[in-house]
Amino acid sequence: MSPAPSSSAAPPSAAPPSAAPTSAAPSPLDPTARLVNREGRDDYDATWPWAALPDHARLPQATTVVLRVRNEARSLPFVLPALVRTCEAIVLVDNGSDDGTPEVAAKVVGELGAADRLTVTDYPFAVSRCGPEHLHTPADSVHSLTYFYNWAFSHARTAYSLKWDGDMVLTRDGEELLRDLAWQLPGRDVVLSVPRHSLYVESDRVAYLDLGFANAEPYGYPMGPDYVHVKAFEWELRLYPDAARHLRLPEGSSVELKWLDSDEFAHWTSPEAFAESARTRRKRREYQLFTDLAAGRWEGQPGITRIEAPAGVHVVDHVTQTWLPQAPRPLVDRSIEEPRRTAS
Repeated sequence: MSPAPSSSAAPPSAAPPSAAPTSAAPSPLDPTARLVNREGRDDYDATWPWAALPDHARLPQATTVVLRVRNEARSLPFVLPALVRTCEAIVLVDNGSDDGTPEVAAKVVGELGAADRLTVTDYPFAVSRCGPEHLHTPADSVHSLTYFYNWAFSHARTAYSLKWDGDMVLTRDGEELLRDLAWQLPGRDVVLSVPRHSLYVESDRVAYLDLGFANAEPYGYPMGPDYVHVKAFEWELRLYPDAARHLRLPEGSSVELKWLDSDEFAHWTSPEAFAESARTRRKRREYQLFTDLAAGRWEGQPGITRIEAPAGVHVVDHVTQTWLPQAPRPLVDRSIEEPRRTAS
């Protein structure tokens, strides 16, 4: 089993896992083990779904999308409809939202007639931010990103799962492709990578699309003991076997919303946490662009396209349903990317 995927499908910022936690709790890699946290909060232990199956039984051959969210009420009306149309089940794990995120999720999914396919659950613990804070948190702590992710995915009850972010919106093309794959991937050892492009939203009508950086991370995984999260340097990392096959959606499949009037980097310890590492090149670019665009400095930004939606159409809908599907390919200008750093 290896956390180091092939270069064609690995997230560009993936890091090798750090040392295993020193706690005596059972390893999450044991398919018969429960997730057990060092704080002794047995109400937030969990049993892996495959461990609860009778002998020779299998998880249902379907796909569950798992979202871990905090204060995503503004984004979810754009995020959830495409997921409802592509996946059989949605698990939304709320981590202390104070903007009505769970209620918005229930309303959006309910209006689509899919309330019975949505599970909303609460994870009340403060979770360590990416970077040094994460690195110093034991992997079996309820405050660890690693434990949080494993706990969230323990609620998926199907053979295949999709990690999804609360600000990640499928385009028209991405939705069609994922809908076709959602019934083909269950039961197969396939890791699915999804390209995403940062969309910096200034207003209902105006946004800035970054096509100067190629970013595709693994988001789809089978559910099983070979596919669990472990602790890496800046964040969590999901394992998969060396023999797993890799599939990647084409560019233009999704966008990641970044609202220019919000703090889009609160989940990092500090900007210094991503200032130097080769694993955090994308985050450096996002921070620089966010800072400049929020200050009105967009002209001359390499790879940035200013998009204005027609009257009466939200710019997120315009970009995902019209602009990106019609844009000429290839989308990304790879000559703009920050050079990879090499050891001196």
